[in-house]
Amino acid sequence: MTQSLPSAGVLGARAFAALQGLNRFTDEPGKLTRLYLSPAHRQAAEWTKGAMEVAGLSAFIDAAGSVQGRREGSAPGAPCVLIASHIDTVKDGGRFDGNLGVVAGILAAQALRDAGIVLPFALEVVAFGDEENVRFPTHLSTSAALAGDYDPAWLDARDTEGTRLGDALTAFGGNPAGIPALARKPGSIKAYLEVHIEQGPVLEVENEPVGIVTTITAQSRARIRVTGEAGHAGTVPMRLRKDALAASAEMALALEAIASGHEQAVGTVGVFDVDPGATNVVPGAVEFTVDFRSPSNETLDAMEAAIRARFGEIAERRGVGLTITPYAKAAAVPMEPGLQDALSIGVARTGANLTARRIPSGAGHDAMSMAAICPTAMLFVRNEKGISHSPLENMTEADAGIAIRVLLEAILELARRET
Repeated sequence: MTQSLPSAGVLGARAFAALQGLNRFTDEPGKLTRLYLSPAHRQAAEWTKGAMEVAGLSAFIDAAGSVQGRREGSAPGAPCVLIASHIDTVKDGGRFDGNLGVVAGILAAQALRDAGIVLPFALEVVAFGDEENVRFPTHLSTSAALAGDYDPAWLDARDTEGTRLGDALTAFGGNPAGIPALARKPGSIKAYLEVHIEQGPVLEVENEPVGIVTTITAQSRARIRVTGEAGHAGTVPMRLRKDALAASAEMALALEAIASGHEQAVGTVGVFDVDPGATNVVPGAVEFTVDFRSPSNETLDAMEAAIRARFGEIAERRGVGLTITPYAKAAAVPMEPGLQDALSIGVARTGANLTARRIPSGAGHDAMSMAAICPTAMLFVRNEKGISHSPLENMTEADAGIAIRVLLEAILELARRET
């Protein structure tokens, strides 16, 4: 005989209690810093493994440092619905980014087990360890391992202290040689679901606790170098200057205008280094970064062309040199429509006053890796002012509970479709 599932209020309280336990593990006292393969990551992985086992999952820490848990369905060995997020953080990060999604998966598994609900598929929960990619120059390496897209060159990457990733993984208790075997077989994952804070202000502005992700936006990054002529700030007339900073500032404003001209596109100059950087010297060179994103691959390409043309025009007019060096580009990753609909049904069954708001994700997530091998969807949760990657990151217990209840209802909807 099955029992009823917990209310959103109960689930929210359980989530915050679990997060308090998980977030004790940090590499920097007084801050939440949990980098991939660090001592705090190992402690958090052990805690997560134990929490999965309490929730009725068979769990282990895999060769790449992720924690994997599984509960069989009515047919042992059947394909699974996989719920995942990450437990690594940025330096001095927030309490909910990644961690919420892992806790949500564990609590959903526990609620289904306690209610005596046997699913027609296996249920898995995974806590990835390298989503933020802060310590080593990788890209979603632990989810890439499951997707069969792990780059062996990452094992030779080094952190700022010179530690090689492969050596750090061995010291962690992982197994570099075992990573290829983590790749999931085609058809072994029926669906991938990820719960994550929005990391943006849209849901809060629209007074919606949750939103359904439509796509993870395309993004491109480049380093820009502008070369002018240094000179004395008091003796070089304005009309004769080749001011690299003034030219770069105009380019930054051009990026802002280009991004503002496209629906849902964004553009950011995040780093600005001036040479020589003296009060009384006309800047001779500037290096800065550009990061631009759009839900549309076509729009991203159009933005790139506009940036090259506009920056080139500014450089020519001001008599400065220009070098544009792209260093990262990712195509848009659409979420699977059927899974979006399952989440929408989950929203409707969770509360009559809730709206299944559809929203793109401007940030990257492990779902990008997993979408290459299985149907994938994400549920965003409102967080205060959209602040993330910061100790000011915050959300409510009530919203956490609503999100986990939506996740539960979506899993049950997938079970109904199966039968």
